[in-house]
Amino acid sequence: MRNTRLYNERKRRNGFFLTLSVLAALFGLLWLGFILTSLFYNGFSGISGRLFAENTPPPGSDGGLANAIFGSVVMSSLAVAGGTPIGLLAGTYLAEYGRYSRLSFFVRFVNDILLSAPSIVTGLFIYEIIVVNMHGFSALAGAASLMVIVIPVVVRTTENMLLLVPNGLREAAAALGAPRNAIIKAVTWRAARAGIVTGVLLAVARISGETAPLLFTALNNQFWSTDLDKPMANLPVVIFQFAMSPYEDWHKLAWAGALLITIAVLALSVTARLLESSRRS
Repeated sequence: MRNTRLYNERKRRNGFFLTLSVLAALFGLLWLGFILTSLFYNGFSGISGRLFAENTPPPGSDGGLANAIFGSVVMSSLAVAGGTPIGLLAGTYLAEYGRYSRLSFFVRFVNDILLSAPSIVTGLFIYEIIVVNMHGFSALAGAASLMVIVIPVVVRTTENMLLLVPNGLREAAAALGAPRNAIIKAVTWRAARAGIVTGVLLAVARISGETAPLLFTALNNQFWSTDLDKPMANLPVVIFQFAMSPYEDWHKLAWAGALLITIAVLALSVTARLLESSRRS
C-alpha cells in the first residue's frame, strides 16, 4: 500500500509539472506566432524586384535595400572566413592536444564568457581597438566585431563534435603508423565534418541580425560602397534606422529587411538541423 501511495503521489506531481511545462511552451509559441504573423504580413508587402536592385532611398522616394544586402553579405563573409579557421584550430587543440591541460581550462572559460557576453560589448571592444585607431568607421571593423562572435561558436561546436569521435578510430590510425596531425586531418576532422559545418552555419545565423556591434563599427552608408575602409550599409542597422524614422516608406522597407533576415536565419537553422540529423544517422 505504501508503495502504491508513493507511486500515485509521484504520478500526480509528474502530471502537474508536465502540464506546467506544456502550458509554458504553448505560451511562448503563441507569442512567437504573433510575431511571425506580423512580420510576414507586413514584410511581404515590401518584397519586390526593386528591393534587390536599388539602394536605400531618401525619405519620400522609392528604393530598395541592395546596398544594405551587399554590405551584410560582405561583412558576414569576412567574419566567417576569418573566424572559422581560428575557431576550428582552437577547438581542435581543446579536443585533441590539450584536453586536460590548464591552458585548455582557461580557454574554455574565456570561450564561455564570449558566448554569453552581450554583442554590444563586442562592438565597444572593436570600436576601441580599431575604429578609434583608424579614426573612422569601416566595414573591416564591422567584420572584426562579427568575427569575435563567430569564433566562440565555432570553438565550442568543433570541440564537442571532435569529442564525439570514437577513440578507436584514432587508435586504429595510430596503429597504422599515421602521425597525430594526419590522424586529425584524415580521421577526426572527416568524421566530425557535418557537425563542424553545422556550427559554422549556426554562427552565420547568430551574426545575421546583430545590430549593436555594427552601430559602433561599420555604422551605415546611404550609397553603394565596396571600400572596406569606409562605412558600409548593412541590413540590421538600416532596419533599426528605418524603423525608428517617421516615414512610412522607410517602415515598409524595414519590415521587408526584417523578413529577409528571418528567412535567411530560418534557412540556415533548418540546414544545420538537417546536417546534424544526417550525421547521427
